Amino acid sequence: MGFVVLVGGIAVAVLLNRTDQVSSQLIENIQPSRVAAYQLQAALRDQETAVRGYLITGDPQFLDPYDQGRLTEQQASADIRLLEQNRPDLLDDLDQIESASGAWRVNYAEPLIASVREGAPQAVDTEGLGKREFDRLRALFDTQNQHLADARNAGIVELDQIRSWRNGVLIAMLIAFAVTIVILAVLTRRALVRPLDALAAACRRIAEGSFAERIVAQGPRDIRAIANDVEYMRQRIVDELDASRAATEALDIHAEELRRSNAELEQFAYVASHDLQEPLRKVASFCQLLEKRYGEKLDERGTEYIGFAVDGAKRMQVLINDLLTFSRVGRLNATETEVDLDATLDGALGNLSTAVEESEAVIVRPADGLPTIKGDPTLLAMLWQNLIGNAVKFRRDGVAPRIVIECAPSVDGTGTGDGREWSFTLTDNGIGIAPEFAEKVFIIFQRLHGRDAYTGTGIGLALCKKIVEHHGGNIWIDTTYTEGTRFRFTLPVGADDTADPLLEGSAT
Repeated sequence: MGFVVLVGGIAVAVLLNRTDQVSSQLIENIQPSRVAAYQLQAALRDQETAVRGYLITGDPQFLDPYDQGRLTEQQASADIRLLEQNRPDLLDDLDQIESASGAWRVNYAEPLIASVREGAPQAVDTEGLGKREFDRLRALFDTQNQHLADARNAGIVELDQIRSWRNGVLIAMLIAFAVTIVILAVLTRRALVRPLDALAAACRRIAEGSFAERIVAQGPRDIRAIANDVEYMRQRIVDELDASRAATEALDIHAEELRRSNAELEQFAYVASHDLQEPLRKVASFCQLLEKRYGEKLDERGTEYIGFAVDGAKRMQVLINDLLTFSRVGRLNATETEVDLDATLDGALGNLSTAVEESEAVIVRPADGLPTIKGDPTLLAMLWQNLIGNAVKFRRDGVAPRIVIECAPSVDGTGTGDGREWSFTLTDNGIGIAPEFAEKVFIIFQRLHGRDAYTGTGIGLALCKKIVEHHGGNIWIDTTYTEGTRFRFTLPVGADDTADPLLEGSAT
């Protein structure tokens, strides 16, 4: 096809170049030469007429056309020589006309004009010399016109021939293109399409489950290379599938062990909930009875020891209950329903009402309310209770706690997205958390203060993290806020959210 395009392009270029040459010659040379020839012939006729009139009348005014005709003749002759400098045959006609016109003027026109000027106005060309000379000029005019017409017709014929050749070349190129396309289609089908169809069919059979079928490479080198790569991929998939099956079997064994371990953990949770707490209650009760009955007989050190024992038993009970709560998140009695977060917040504030009243805390809630999401209402109420309880507990001395709750739609928890999840912020004016402990506080049993300063087991924020992650969100501390502590967490958007995305705060 490239050869056809190259040859055809060269041929068309040559023909177009020749067409341009012939057209230019016709337009810029032949046709202007014909016009100049007519002007030349007209100038000679004007001279002959002027001489006749001057001979008859003797009026010098009749010589003005004669003189003007000579000037026109010279100009037309010069134009023809310039236009036809590459056509000697046409220049021969001009030479003959100029020679004949010169003979006519020398032999006839000039002598008669001179005789009239000398006072013989009745002079007559008795021998017919002027007529014979000018008749010869008229014959040369006809010859020149005929040759110019022949040159024009020859150019037109050549243009027609060039157009025919050009059309023939273009048609031949189209035919060559069509034949080449057919040949390429046949070769492509045999060399490419069939091997690719066979490869695609083998791939489909393998995709349907015939993993043991080998792919046979056929066709051109590139197709064979692709087939070999696909075969290598099939072999790798088979190997990985075998390894995956072995791993699945191992996972099934581990899953069974995990189920057994979970059952043992459930049993442990039951024991911890009932059997372990009962001895602790007894220890605390009997220690209190011992203090009540024998308190007068004990010294100050003995009373202190009994207080230590009672406090330890009570703290152990609280720790066991917190551990049970932490372990049950997402496992036992888990429910998923449409949860109104305003209702869960109300429940948490109800449980904390005594601490809130004693600390004179101010809770600022979103003016348009909190959204409705999919989740566990008990766990979400526990989330609010732990976060607000921490804000109330870790307050500054002499400063009433101020807790601001905000909510906005978000994609990535920054509050700037398209609403695919909700971003919540809980800000307080308490003692704050140093940036280096921002991650540590979410680890179970991690405490930043001694038990003498603040009560607790160190499980609250770890429980909050587990609850948020159980619902598909994230929780973290905004370390850029330095006037207290700011917790930020996200929860997925529910199907029937009721809150307006444009949320504003108001105090309650």
